Amino acid sequence: MTTLAAVHTALPPHRYPQDRLTEPIGDLCLVPGADRAVLRRLHASAGVRTRHLALPIERYAALRDFRESNEAWLTAGLDLAERALTTALAQAGLAPADVDLLVCASITGVAAPSLDARLAGRIGLRPDVKRLPVFGLGCVAGAAGLARVHDYLRGHPGGTAVLLTVELCSLTLQKGDDSRANLVAGALFGDGAAALVARAAGTGGGEEPAAGPAVVATRSHLHPGTEHLLGWDVGAGGFRVVIDPAVPALVRHELGDQVRGFLAEHGLDTGDIGAWVCHPGGPKVLDAVADALALPDDALTPSRRSLAAVGNLSSASVLHILQGFTEAHRPEPGTWGLVLAMGPGFCTELVLLRW
Repeated sequence: MTTLAAVHTALPPHRYPQDRLTEPIGDLCLVPGADRAVLRRLHASAGVRTRHLALPIERYAALRDFRESNEAWLTAGLDLAERALTTALAQAGLAPADVDLLVCASITGVAAPSLDARLAGRIGLRPDVKRLPVFGLGCVAGAAGLARVHDYLRGHPGGTAVLLTVELCSLTLQKGDDSRANLVAGALFGDGAAALVARAAGTGGGEEPAAGPAVVATRSHLHPGTEHLLGWDVGAGGFRVVIDPAVPALVRHELGDQVRGFLAEHGLDTGDIGAWVCHPGGPKVLDAVADALALPDDALTPSRRSLAAVGNLSSASVLHILQGFTEAHRPEPGTWGLVLAMGPGFCTELVLLRW
């Protein structure tokens, strides 16, 4: 059995109220004199109160091209990754040398050597640590990464594995792009990194740290013919976001049967889930999830709270929400939880937990 020993989120120091970002983002995305009514409406309705950015907001105008944006991602991303990972390990009572597998997910920048390779010597990971850098999963990578960590630990009794997600979404904002998708991204996404430490049953000797929830089962699902709905259009300017307005309708139509079928395999239904760890794709997506699963009004409060506090952190969001369940809002023993995220593909990932 895989136990979640610790989860920690690291956020950049540059924190802004949502209304403080609206006009500077408008300056970046819109031509001078353009009507800003749509921009302001998107910012007001995004469900976001504050966000953390990798750079001070005034620095973004000076980024000339994708190379400079990607260099900023690498510099800031390594610092946040180190904070998230070392803090999570300390909370779990472990050292970097105890890590057997490091899965590192990011969709907001690219590097070779990858982030995890650059981080290894910096924090003291073993030279024989197994590494798996992941690009392309996007918002679903927090849940999918947890599922793959669980898969690894099932075959490695006594092992310790870490999922690290690093997403600096602000550095992908396209200057001079007034498309609705780019404006939505500018209103919704924030920056941050998160690390989750997982251990196989029976790890270590002597006194162990208080255990978090256990992973019971996982499920992945690809929706054929939906590749165009979400992702990147990669060009000379870097990563241009693709967000199709049809995503909430797809969620309403498809998600209910997937989740209910998965839970039924374990003798459960949606009413048995006491902790919903749902990726906050945005207010419309959260509404669609609630409708598809007929959830009570407060079921997705942790997701809406995370969205308001830090914005959509892409793959780091479900870990930010899960951190709340392992700290201030810890469920009672025996509580069932479900980690749920969606991403490019279009795909869904489910992870069943029990405290």
